[in-house]
Amino acid sequence: MKTLSYLALLWTLSLLFPLCTLAKEKNQHSLDLSDSVLVGATQLQPGTYTVEWQETGPAVTIEFLHGSKVVATVPGTLKTNDQEITQDGIVIQTRSDNRKVLTEIDFARQKEALILSQQGV
Repeated sequence: MKTLSYLALLWTLSLLFPLCTLAKEKNQHSLDLSDSVLVGATQLQPGTYTVEWQETGPAVTIEFLHGSKVVATVPGTLKTNDQEITQDGIVIQTRSDNRKVLTEIDFARQKEALILSQQGV
């Protein structure tokens, strides 16, 4: 009888596990920066960052994490490209004071792209 109870519990957990992972799913991607760039009012140094957003779009709040620490938050827009690109791409504009500003992130093998708002920059 105990074996039957354990099997029933295991079966129930196996059904609930996919639901739990869907509920916790975040929109996130890794981003490697080779240069120092401005994101909102924050200067990000070269390195690897995690880019996350919770909303489904088009208006999103974008967070840049270095490790587990949020280092920059900026409003943006989630757009859909007409076709998938083969590698990650970023768009950087150089301001008149020679500071580089991150304006767009395109994700490889997906049609998603993030457009970063330039308010306050």
